[in-house]
Amino acid sequence: MLFHLTAVLAILYYRFTNLIYGDVPTLPWGFITLSELIFSFIWFLTQAFRWRPVVRTVSLHNLPDDDELPRVDVFICTADPSKEPTVEVMNTVLSAMGLDYPSDKVAVYLSDDGGAPSTLYAIEEACCFAKGWLPFCRKYGIKNRCPEMFFSTYGHDELLFRSQEFEVDEENMKLAYERFKENVEQRTNGASAVNDREPHIVIIHDNRKSGRNEENQVQMPLLVYVSREKRPSLPHRFKAGALNTLLRVSGVLSNAPYMLVLDCDMYCNEPTSVKQAMCFHLDPKLSSSLAFVQYPQIFYNVSQKDIYDGQARSAYKTKYQGMDGIGGTICSGTGYYLKKKALYTCPNQQDEHLLHPEERFGGSRKFIDSLKSSENKETRIDRFTTAILEETKKLASCSYEDNTKWGKEIGYSYDSLLESSFTGYLLHTRGWKSVYLYPNRPCFLGCTTIDMKDAMVQLMKWSSGLLQVGLSRFNPLVYGASRMSILQTMCYAYFMYTPLLAIAFLLYGTIPQFCLLKGVALYPTATNPWFKVFATVYISSLSQHLYEVLSSGDTIVTWWNEQRIFFIKCISALLFGCADVMMKSLGVAKANFRLTNKVVDKEKMEKYENGKFDFEGAKMFMIPMTFMVLFNVVCFLGGVKRVIHNGNLEEMFGQVFMSWITLIYSYPILKGLVPSGSKGKKIKH
Repeated sequence: MLFHLTAVLAILYYRFTNLIYGDVPTLPWGFITLSELIFSFIWFLTQAFRWRPVVRTVSLHNLPDDDELPRVDVFICTADPSKEPTVEVMNTVLSAMGLDYPSDKVAVYLSDDGGAPSTLYAIEEACCFAKGWLPFCRKYGIKNRCPEMFFSTYGHDELLFRSQEFEVDEENMKLAYERFKENVEQRTNGASAVNDREPHIVIIHDNRKSGRNEENQVQMPLLVYVSREKRPSLPHRFKAGALNTLLRVSGVLSNAPYMLVLDCDMYCNEPTSVKQAMCFHLDPKLSSSLAFVQYPQIFYNVSQKDIYDGQARSAYKTKYQGMDGIGGTICSGTGYYLKKKALYTCPNQQDEHLLHPEERFGGSRKFIDSLKSSENKETRIDRFTTAILEETKKLASCSYEDNTKWGKEIGYSYDSLLESSFTGYLLHTRGWKSVYLYPNRPCFLGCTTIDMKDAMVQLMKWSSGLLQVGLSRFNPLVYGASRMSILQTMCYAYFMYTPLLAIAFLLYGTIPQFCLLKGVALYPTATNPWFKVFATVYISSLSQHLYEVLSSGDTIVTWWNEQRIFFIKCISALLFGCADVMMKSLGVAKANFRLTNKVVDKEKMEKYENGKFDFEGAKMFMIPMTFMVLFNVVCFLGGVKRVIHNGNLEEMFGQVFMSWITLIYSYPILKGLVPSGSKGKKIKH
């Protein structure tokens, strides 16, 4: 760090002294200095991740007996059946129902923001299937309790010893799953969201109607379907609003002190994840200030080449562990166990948040009473009466949050579309801590994006949301620095200001190349000692990245793919993210929740697994990148011709190299500009 910092400071000294006192072209020199300032600023922020990385393990035998474990609510959110396949959502629900935890202490809630009747039908069918599926998993000790994955090539080899009895039961269960899947797909084919509806809450499975020892009763968690009210003329608050509704509804139904939040395509792959999280939540050294336990997002469909960096190795294998050692990692939006109390108050406060509760939480006395009794493990509703169900509808209405502190001081914040990440940031500023657990067996698995369009849409949404926070009154350099440690502030600042790299890469990908074409030198000659400083910084940064990739168990191919796709993303998604923030600040654009398409296309998957870039539907994102590629081709050819003619390669070597490496990184774009023969025939036909 010290070595690289010294070299970076030397470069900035060289730039500024020449800009002020030297005979250099002011405009291009100023642009290139600005880009190097941005690179230096972002690099400086990343050093906080390397200060105190932490790797954690758990000891399940230290947990208390099952009767003494706290209750847990599982929140699963879905929004649009046309983009989020209902069968996939039900697989996530089934995997959550199969958590290795006392069934009477687990409640699974599905928030259906699409409000489609087909989704309600599907969860009722899933409940019926679970009555056979869960006993099957428990009988044979199956860990992968997502049926789609268990019966697929990804998870079918889980059991090494397969008895004849198991094979018979497995075949029967597979037939039952195929019937369930066929019924759901027939009913949900062509389903779409209903955007004008009343609240609808249904208890799909009531685990409290009868005793646990009743004959033929299958032990299953409480299962609840929640479709909150939605009106086109009223604010809906997207996923943050859905989670706040689930907080209230669950408060009067199950009232668990802890909750697990899952995306609808992120299924439970390890049934002991809840017990692993409780190792931290019940640790007397941590529990008083611990808000949440974050697991990594890991994807089962990441190809060996991973050309889009779908695994996000840099975040989940290095940066998150770095944040864990300095106060806690960022909340990634799925796969985290959170203490509900953290959303209502600050650490070490008892009942301050219950002073004047109607002004903060709304007029529901049943919900306010649940807050007062949430830490009493004996509190329990024995029967869901009509009055309680009517209360849940009131809690799920559009008007309930009027004149309250929901989305402002309590619950998930409405100030950012990245509701979980921003709320996690606010929790850290209030004094709460978090831990990061990366177990050997992934606890949650999902499906990553497999084409350029979805990758760009997702990254643009993240970059826009984070930068918007970074430029608001909540920015980490002022608001965060006064409430968190300087190292944790630097980590959050990195995530929020990384989109600014788009400006730096755009300048670095055009200014030196244009000056190469014009014969204007922007770097020292190759024999000048200052050139060695520039070369040192470049080689040092590449070496640091390579070391991190190799030390996390990946290969040189991964290193190269990360280098290339990061450059492409900066000149596309991050650039559009910056433009989106600028348009919103000018009032040109409004906040818009962009839902990533989770429907898997077989043709796209085949291209992805073969390492072929798929730009279909992403032409708008590729406009800046395409311009840069064509611009670099012209500048490189014209510049090299000029260098050969003038014989000044030593003077222009830095810019020749910059143009050449830009073309190397942009090769997939360059290749995409040349239509293949098969494509041409298809168009002709």
